[in-house]
Amino acid sequence: MNRPTPAIVTQSAARRLPRWALLLLCAAYVVPGFVGREPWKNADIMAFGYMFEMATGRTSWLDPALLGQPPDFDALLPYWLGAWAIQLTPDWVPADFVVRLPFAALLVVTLWATWQAVYYLARTPGAQPVPFAFGGEAAPKDYARAIADAGLLALIACLGLAQLSHETTPSLAQLGFTAMAFYALAALPYRTALPALCLAIALPGLALSGAPAMGVVFAAGGALNYWVHAPEDGASPGQRIRGAVLVVVLALAAAAVAAAFGTWHWRLEPGAGPGREWESIARLVAWFAWPAWPLALWTVWRWRRQLRRRHVALPLWFAGVSLVTTALAPHPDRALLLGLPALAALAAFALPTFSRSVSALIDWFTLLFFSTCALIIWVIWISLQTGIPAKPAANVARLAPGFVPSFGLVAFAAAVAATLAWIWLVRWRTSRSREAIWKSLVLPASGAALGWLLVMTLWLPVLDYARSYAPVVQGITSRMDARGCVEVMGLTRPQIAALRYHGGLDLQSAEQPGECPWLVVSQEVQPSLTMALDLRRWQLVAEVRRPTDRRENLVLYKKKP
Repeated sequence: MNRPTPAIVTQSAARRLPRWALLLLCAAYVVPGFVGREPWKNADIMAFGYMFEMATGRTSWLDPALLGQPPDFDALLPYWLGAWAIQLTPDWVPADFVVRLPFAALLVVTLWATWQAVYYLARTPGAQPVPFAFGGEAAPKDYARAIADAGLLALIACLGLAQLSHETTPSLAQLGFTAMAFYALAALPYRTALPALCLAIALPGLALSGAPAMGVVFAAGGALNYWVHAPEDGASPGQRIRGAVLVVVLALAAAAVAAAFGTWHWRLEPGAGPGREWESIARLVAWFAWPAWPLALWTVWRWRRQLRRRHVALPLWFAGVSLVTTALAPHPDRALLLGLPALAALAAFALPTFSRSVSALIDWFTLLFFSTCALIIWVIWISLQTGIPAKPAANVARLAPGFVPSFGLVAFAAAVAATLAWIWLVRWRTSRSREAIWKSLVLPASGAALGWLLVMTLWLPVLDYARSYAPVVQGITSRMDARGCVEVMGLTRPQIAALRYHGGLDLQSAEQPGECPWLVVSQEVQPSLTMALDLRRWQLVAEVRRPTDRRENLVLYKKKP
């Protein structure tokens, strides 16, 4: 029998995931990582440094700099968002927490837009399951909701999403605006106002967040996809023309915005920089996009006769652009991040084609993997708190010398609640035969959320100690008998941002010497310091070691009277 689609879905299998469970899972994934931690090296503290400089009036809002050094990304809007958040909140609220609020909202937008995009793609005629001779197949809207639930679960399950989606960097802004553009192009045949508004925000947002070319390419492919498939989706010739013209005009407007603000720069360099080997890129994709990428490949295979249909072609375009950029961009992981919503959409369409044995294999693999990860996290935490078993605590002491474990009741309670919820979920999934389409992605998404929550609660003190610059800044400021301006040389932008924020120091470049009583230099430039400065004017005070990285030691000097 030649079926029109490979999807066979009954009405009972198209049940929706309970909204309270889905919202609780999203909250458990979003909140940890934005609350209770210090700014981390390197991209997180560096981006925060530019936001803090803007908010305190030390740098231009159109040409941001950190002690004369420009940012890595040709971006403006992400830094504006953080600076506005600092300026709009009271001084007693920590600035490093305040800047995370708009970025937490961007992650929420990413999850919402991915769900909506998959929903409208699943509504298309080409995505519908096979109709049964005597009825009983899934209703279009119920089927679309179930597939959208699966798409959101697939996105949360991606291992590479966790850290980068909780940093206050332009990468998260690019992800949020990419997801908005993906939703707008997916929903445009069915709705006009909201998709047009989202696209009008997303494309200029990408232009001002360091990815203008990707925004234009996304829009170009989306416009062509809409033009080809609009008649199948019931759009009239007039709607077809208006929709395609709208996308093209907004893409051109976004390009004009990027040109006007100076954020349009070509950064793709094939074969340049570290990690450009194909083996390295393959390894990155393999773990970063797991488990979405094998499901996406299965979708391409099972829906191979429908590759030109919109529900496959549109996410394939977004994912393909992201994968090509990953191979050529200077930051491959951050380029791959933008393809995760599209890969999650493709992964969702694999589920209606699965056999029961494949679903069981996914469940058992996920159960063993994430249960083992949770057990390891708990064992190491117990070892730090009690000394039993002794080896994990000894390993932590070796990797983070000087760290003193602490107990947090709120963090402990959250970790216990999450672990109990995982145990209940495993029991629910393994003790009953569920027909819902999304059942195979419940454990991967919940396991990813569990692991992230446990790490950001039980392990947060040691992570802050290892990844924050606060200990080394405290070591510098504690050796200053009197505060004053500080000349610096050889410091990285993250180190400069940390000294500015954690130490509250007024920094100046040592290349333009002034009357500052203090000098801080990187240990790496100390051997050649005599060639740049007259050390007879300075007295060595201390060498402050960074506990977890000897390459980032700082040396403090005081000007001789």
